Amino acid sequence: MQRRALLTAAVAAAPALPAAAQAPAPAGGAEGMPEVRWRLTSSFPRSTDILYGTAEKMTKRVAQLTDNRFQIRLFAAGEIVGGLQALDAVQNNTVEACHTATYYYTGKDPSFAFFTVVPFGMNDRQQTSWYQQGGGQALMEELLKDYNAVPFMLGNTGAQMGGWFRKEIKGLDDVKGLKFRIAGLAGDMFAKMGAVPTQLAASDIYPALERGTIDAVEFVGPHDDEKLGFARVAPYYYYPGFFEPCAQTHLLVNQRALAALPPHYRAALETACAEANTDMLSRYDQSNPEALRRLVGAGTQLRPWPRDVMTAAWKAANELYDEIGNRNERFKRIWESYRKYRDEEFLWFRVAEYSYANFAFTAAQTVK
Repeated sequence: MQRRALLTAAVAAAPALPAAAQAPAPAGGAEGMPEVRWRLTSSFPRSTDILYGTAEKMTKRVAQLTDNRFQIRLFAAGEIVGGLQALDAVQNNTVEACHTATYYYTGKDPSFAFFTVVPFGMNDRQQTSWYQQGGGQALMEELLKDYNAVPFMLGNTGAQMGGWFRKEIKGLDDVKGLKFRIAGLAGDMFAKMGAVPTQLAASDIYPALERGTIDAVEFVGPHDDEKLGFARVAPYYYYPGFFEPCAQTHLLVNQRALAALPPHYRAALETACAEANTDMLSRYDQSNPEALRRLVGAGTQLRPWPRDVMTAAWKAANELYDEIGNRNERFKRIWESYRKYRDEEFLWFRVAEYSYANFAFTAAQTVK
């Protein structure tokens, strides 16, 4: 009875729900919790079971935490809007929420890239630390106010691979003229190196690669890439993904819809997002090694990026950040915050993490 009284008080204090999110009160009248129905569009197809599945896990947990009163119906990319229009659907009140990677929207503002990943940026732990402890969340919330949205972290892929290529990349000359599907500021970086970048939603990548409309593609890593079939038409698989040392995804929620939630429902949403955020990375860490073994066993040619390509990319990326910062004050301010935090994290990881990894990761093969 005490719990019911507390929940009833929370509902009474909450603002009224918008018509799109409100349903008739359940049996029990004013003492019952309201039924809320949201629609959530994903930027990812159903075949990407970890990416798409992370939002699915979150929606089920929200329902569980609210006795099924708060139901979020999930739609895959293309079922309501295309994968790259997910933020637009939230901004325009078409849906209450989306699950997406914000670097898909660098055409609106290049500042969006920082909240997914930037070339030679931070890994998943460092990115989370900057977001939660270094001011990244406040910077993202400020940016998203202009788009009628509020962010919640909802999954990180961890370090990604360097992409699939129809022809071998032996050096920087092979990058010139390369038609490369790649997202975010990484595309602008490769353009400075002579490539021809393009951004495609996940469901459109394989047909373009098969037809030769593009020469190469990066997506995520072995688990997703195997499912999407890239190895069938592009035999060369490169590492490391220096342009995506992690990829943070977010739930973006319409401001009005979020403000209308009873406090108990918002707490359930935050809890479910936090749980699913951790789950995504652990699932990728479990599934990627197995998928990579299968791909190599089936004939995939695993290749390291040539040194001259990575050196040119480092220079191009830093030139790009300075150029954008000179014309975009917001980008410059976020880059200053991000770079300072990244450099401190890199120093610490060199001492504690990488010195260990350099020895231990190969010790089984090298220590006799």
